Amino acid sequence: MNNAPHILVVDDELQIQRAIRTILTEKGFKVTTASRGEEGLTLAATNEPDLVILDLGLPDMDGVEVCTRLREWTQCTIIILSVRDSERDKVAALDKGADDYLTKPFGIEELLARVRVALRHSASRQGTQSKVIHAGQLVIDLAWHSIKRGDEEIKLTATEYKLLAYLAANHGRVLTHQSILANVWDPADANHTEYLRVYMRQLRKKLELDPERPQFILTEPGIGYRFIADE
Repeated sequence: MNNAPHILVVDDELQIQRAIRTILTEKGFKVTTASRGEEGLTLAATNEPDLVILDLGLPDMDGVEVCTRLREWTQCTIIILSVRDSERDKVAALDKGADDYLTKPFGIEELLARVRVALRHSASRQGTQSKVIHAGQLVIDLAWHSIKRGDEEIKLTATEYKLLAYLAANHGRVLTHQSILANVWDPADANHTEYLRVYMRQLRKKLELDPERPQFILTEPGIGYRFIADE
């Protein structure tokens, strides 16, 4: 148990907090809980968790502020919890450094899947991130700027490649429209979502077997995109 990943759950709804703790503890994780933002920040500084599950609706401070303060000193992975009608808060938290989000209510399997992806992402941050990413038949070599489907080499423009590289390097993580635009284009273009829509459409045509039903570049409605790589 000493080597088990440590997860900090910050949520003021005690029923959800207990349920998450029970689920994760049964799967062998070490779990610490907090009901308030300041308490969560203190526990994060004291225990240095591998993953923080953070509710946005805390009684003493906004969850986005908690996320911002965590990012001042730690790169631990953050999954935010949110109700359906707080899309703006989700985007704000993701832009402040959160890695993923879960919408309440959520299922046990979905929670566990997101935790597994988040911990893999955390491990890649701490170690050497693989430069070769596999997604179905796609093989993306970030070091050699090479994209193949089987033996077929896929040609991309410079901007298309930069967009794919950013998505693939952050696979499994939700990336907001603004963060993609700022990193692939320029911070001044962060609100020009029409750029992103055009290039995403072009990229899907080249990468996806069925661009209308993408398998690798998934849309997070109203928020951004997520690239799905193999386990």
